[in-house]
Amino acid sequence: MMHVALVGNPNTGKTSLFNQLTGTYEYVGNWSGVTVEKKVGVLRSKKAKIIDLPGVYSLHPISRDERVVTQFLLTESFDEILNIVDASQLERNLLLTVQLLEFGKPLMIALNMVDVAERRGIFIDQKKLAEALHVPIVSVVARTGKGCDQVERMLMGKVSQEVKPLHIYYGIALERAIARFVETWGAEEKFPARWLAIQFYEGNSYVRDYVAEKLPETTWRSLYEQAEKEVQQAEQTPLDQLIYERRRSFVREVIEQSVQRQKIARVTVTDRIDAVVTNKYVGIPLFLLAMYILFQLTFDWLGAPLSDLLDAFFAGPLTDFVTAMLEAIGASEFIRALVVDGIIAGVGGVLVFVPQIFILFFFISFLEDSGYMARVALVMDRLMESVGLNGKAFIPLIIGFGCNVPGVMAARTIEQPRERLVTMLLTPLMSCSARLPVYALFVGAFFAAHQAIIVLFLYVLGVSLALILAKLFSLTILKEEASVFVVELPPYRMPQWQALWRSTWDKGKGFVKKAGTFIFGGSVAIWLLSYVGPHGINVNMDDSFLAMIGGVLAPLLAPLGFGTWQAGAALLTGFLAKEVVVSTMNIIYHVPDVESLQGLMASHFTALSAFSFMVFVLLYVPCLATVATIYKETGSRKWTMFSIGYALVLAYIVSFVIYQGGSLLGF
Repeated sequence: MMHVALVGNPNTGKTSLFNQLTGTYEYVGNWSGVTVEKKVGVLRSKKAKIIDLPGVYSLHPISRDERVVTQFLLTESFDEILNIVDASQLERNLLLTVQLLEFGKPLMIALNMVDVAERRGIFIDQKKLAEALHVPIVSVVARTGKGCDQVERMLMGKVSQEVKPLHIYYGIALERAIARFVETWGAEEKFPARWLAIQFYEGNSYVRDYVAEKLPETTWRSLYEQAEKEVQQAEQTPLDQLIYERRRSFVREVIEQSVQRQKIARVTVTDRIDAVVTNKYVGIPLFLLAMYILFQLTFDWLGAPLSDLLDAFFAGPLTDFVTAMLEAIGASEFIRALVVDGIIAGVGGVLVFVPQIFILFFFISFLEDSGYMARVALVMDRLMESVGLNGKAFIPLIIGFGCNVPGVMAARTIEQPRERLVTMLLTPLMSCSARLPVYALFVGAFFAAHQAIIVLFLYVLGVSLALILAKLFSLTILKEEASVFVVELPPYRMPQWQALWRSTWDKGKGFVKKAGTFIFGGSVAIWLLSYVGPHGINVNMDDSFLAMIGGVLAPLLAPLGFGTWQAGAALLTGFLAKEVVVSTMNIIYHVPDVESLQGLMASHFTALSAFSFMVFVLLYVPCLATVATIYKETGSRKWTMFSIGYALVLAYIVSFVIYQGGSLLGF
């Protein structure tokens, strides 16, 4: 089967094209840095595999995700390159195309966003562009799939063609250096040695490491230093600058032959909107207002009625049906209690919040796909810079609103190791979807008239504490020079319903899957622990093993306002997945529906202690999957343990201050 590498600049629609060609769905966002590792899919015709690589502006890697592309070219076997090019940013995109053409593999271009280019007065003659680059070009609309059939046909037909690597003349001094490198390197079957030489002299760190493995250090250092000296003498410019300038000259010649420009005097809609939403004074307040409306829709206007319907179904028809069925087959009392009081109460108690979670993800996907979230990163840059990070670090934090695991992984796009580590450590403070059932349960019981504002406060609290800690870490344990933030603002666009649904499902399906795995298993285990005690089975809940375990934590939690064994047990199980906190409470309090549970909780919590409990759930240890991801990404037990330890201490301190302070003030 053929293997096709999909390569392009960030935010060119690369992942959208991948989804259209393969019929699969990978996470798409209208901002850069969505793809951080390679993804493999199969063409709809099943004739080839497509490898979606992280978006890069150049093969010269700066961040960890960008090294994936050069590593792939050097070490993996593939047949062809599909290069997606943003027609509205042709010069910048073709600088990468040139490097791929120098690599010498068969290549075709998928030209995306032609409509955006034409609105900006850029009209591309595709025939002339194809002739100038000696590659086939197909115009596509990656979001809708227009042109993808032709891309697939051409990919299948082009693989057998012989390809001659692009040869740009880099001046006599560098050409001599390239020749010396090629002679020293010897025969190379997988790629042109000339391409390797150019990348080596350009300063590609991955290529330099690759060369250092094959050649003695004295040899490769001598090659580089001699080239550096000769080019400086002949051209009066550094090696990397010379290579960049020669490529840019080539690209500009190509553009001059194939592009016509017309002056567009009018101010675009994007310009008008950006003048408001990126304003340094109103940008952040507008973002908070958008989030408030989003939570109002999620928890009040749309989400609550739907959750009530689902809750009534679980508590009524489903429980009645299962009970009748178990009686009909003669199931024992133990099995009946396990299924009804353990599984239906535990799993069902979490699933009733599915509508609210999907509504929240739908609107977050809407904001992402419209291009607004890229503006949020921009308006947050000033704030992020003041705490030692930059706006790019805000993108993993936003992704963490969905799930902390991809949020931690998205930190790979950050160039500076110190900023990357700080972002990974702080992403678990974002309110992920797993915390939503806890919020929904408690705000419904204690803050029914102000649900949206309380949840918004919890989200803002997580972000605010992350910023404060970023500043603290930057000044103490993780000092390093800050990097510069550059973000590309895509034009606003109306999201497509199909893409919105796919994105919403992609974010929410993990929650549903966990209901069938972690929450199911956790519910059974928790129910068994509540059913069995030191004195036998079917004991009173207060005499069960679960009460004993929770009772150990209860005295420690008392200063926070929820010093009961029930709260201790629920928080302990929440380490598996935060949703299990709600599942545990449903089993412990043994009530038929969420409304009854909320009523019963009023006798165990006050509004103040409930708020303290929600804050503790927001901040205390990351879930098991997030901890494993932090360890994988940092490769450090020390920082993994630190991420658990600092979060636990922070949660305790903040909840203590809230409860004790609130009590003193008479709440």
